[in-house]
Amino acid sequence: MATVEDVISCFRENRDPTPEEQALSDELNQESIRICLELNSGYNTPEEIREIMSRLIGKPVGEGFRMFPPFQADFAKNIAFGRDVFVNSGCHFQDQGGITVGDRVLIGHNVVLATANHDIRPGHGHRLTYAPITIGNDVWIGSNSTILQGVTIGEWSVVAAGAVVTKDVPPYTVVGGVPARVIKEIPHGDERCPRRKVNYLDPQSQRR
Repeated sequence: MATVEDVISCFRENRDPTPEEQALSDELNQESIRICLELNSGYNTPEEIREIMSRLIGKPVGEGFRMFPPFQADFAKNIAFGRDVFVNSGCHFQDQGGITVGDRVLIGHNVVLATANHDIRPGHGHRLTYAPITIGNDVWIGSNSTILQGVTIGEWSVVAAGAVVTKDVPPYTVVGGVPARVIKEIPHGDERCPRRKVNYLDPQSQRR
């Protein structure tokens, strides 16, 4: 009998699944649709959102996880969240290739993380390839950004709104544009004063 790890290994190795692995992959895709519909179709408390998201990804979300639905994941079982992550509304995680989100990451509205791509060779367009996305600690991803497969975003970096990130982003860097390019480096050395923790459900905590 195939396991979730067997299916993930198909994506990781970019190999054809066995019939059992394909059947389980299809089942997990449908489960993701069902749980996302549960998340998105009505009001849920922050505690309920954390519980639903833990069921969706098949493991506990990190401590302090916050999200504003709606949210969509294609496969869902290849996502890992660090501590104190905030995900704003309208995000879509295409996670077959693996998505790792570090601690204290802020993800803006309508961000797409796409670990899959189509083979562009003539006659191969229906074949998908997969590669992981890794987001380091203390990263801020602006609204309407797209992060493509195989990209690692270094710690304390900022992705400007609307960017399409196709290559790795060094730590302490601001990138923007289509495709994204380095805009500037972020002065650093005062990481002992980490990004202020904000309770996004309490407007008072958002005031300086």
